[in-house]
Amino acid sequence: MASATDIFGHDRALIGMVHVDALPGTPGHDGRSIDNIAQRAAAEAKLLVDGGFDAVAIENMHDAPYLLRDVGPEIVAAMTAIAVRVKDVIGDVPLGVQILAGANNAALSVAHAVGAHFIRVEGFVFSSVADEGLLATADAGPLLRYRKQIGAEDVYILADIKKKHSSHAVTSDVNLGETAHAAEFSGADGLIVTGAATGCATALEDIQAARGASNLPIAVGSGATPETLAGLFQHAHAVIVGSWYKRDGMWRNEPDAARVKQMVAAANAARP
Repeated sequence: MASATDIFGHDRALIGMVHVDALPGTPGHDGRSIDNIAQRAAAEAKLLVDGGFDAVAIENMHDAPYLLRDVGPEIVAAMTAIAVRVKDVIGDVPLGVQILAGANNAALSVAHAVGAHFIRVEGFVFSSVADEGLLATADAGPLLRYRKQIGAEDVYILADIKKKHSSHAVTSDVNLGETAHAAEFSGADGLIVTGAATGCATALEDIQAARGASNLPIAVGSGATPETLAGLFQHAHAVIVGSWYKRDGMWRNEPDAARVKQMVAAANAARP
């Protein structure tokens, strides 16, 4: 079983989520080249790493509205080019990849190609309903077989459980702890617990429930602030930050170097 240090490079890791600009072919794309988008993502990743973040992940957040599972080869190709540029500037700092929505094979392919450390996946166990539709089939079985098939077993899989921006009415009789246990049983390397939406605080009782039901490393997936890091690090092994370090704490905005420093200082003070 992998430890938090194996995956994130630190037992109480601060992970910066870089929201890649809208990619060609998506509704929000503004005509800029992939090279330009990659440069912006790399610059943001370098700012985070130079500021003291322990790991970085990239995500196609601006591609909304999202496609379900199958995003197309153009997105895979673009994310690969961007991941290469990001990895060039962050060196050996752990890099993660997420491709929305639930495009877990695509994320694994990108991560394997560029030497990334981990992927963040949706729909690993049980079903849920999100704005992009029904994630009807749990992906653990197909994804782990695909990882074996392409020789990507050195890429860690972090599974969102009871993920944000989703309805879990179809599994309302399965609580978060049971979902965490099922994800561990099904072969996840780590778990991600979130609030209801991007930027929304993750409840401490949810983190505690996941940790009580599983031995896997636990990451907090949304809503962290400098003020809440101490409490989060008491129970979680990593905290993913994609909103607070941006201008005004809004995920759509550009990164703010002063807020990056503030978040890192708070993390260093909060680590047990």
